[in-house]
Amino acid sequence: MTEPRVRPDPAFALLGLYETALPEVYGYLLSRCGDRTLAEELTSETFLGAVAACRKEYAPSVSTGWLIGVARHKLADHWRRLEREERGLRLVHDSEPDIDDPWDEQLDALRARQVLGSLGPHHRAALTLRYVDGLGVPEVAGHLGRSVHATEALLVRARAAFRRAYEEKEGRDA
Repeated sequence: MTEPRVRPDPAFALLGLYETALPEVYGYLLSRCGDRTLAEELTSETFLGAVAACRKEYAPSVSTGWLIGVARHKLADHWRRLEREERGLRLVHDSEPDIDDPWDEQLDALRARQVLGSLGPHHRAALTLRYVDGLGVPEVAGHLGRSVHATEALLVRARAAFRRAYEEKEGRDA
């Protein structure tokens, strides 16, 4: 009688990468959300999701870059959840006109980070994915689960909200 062979857990591939990838993934998330607790939660979710993905029949090749991609999806999922919760709490009627508003002023990085953190999750997600991560509008739309047209409109509103908040903060800091 032949004993069944024990197959090693494919998620062990993550163990070798864990120590080097953990600070990269955590740093990526912290720099985008600005909240240590949330960054820790999303980092945990990222690695748990990676373990589950590694155990699938056609598992992806595990790398730090791939884990950062998983983290980006986890962060986008978080922002979508926040947006749904906010919509459930109140009716938002945004009557901002659709205008192209290039902003040629120099932005103060610290003030910009604070302002970005003060925006609603849908605006923060759109602006972060587009301008911090450098994704194109179709990619941002994919991450946010929106159409390209709806994402373009969201980006216009998000830029306008960012500018208003930035200028208000500038006035208070002066």
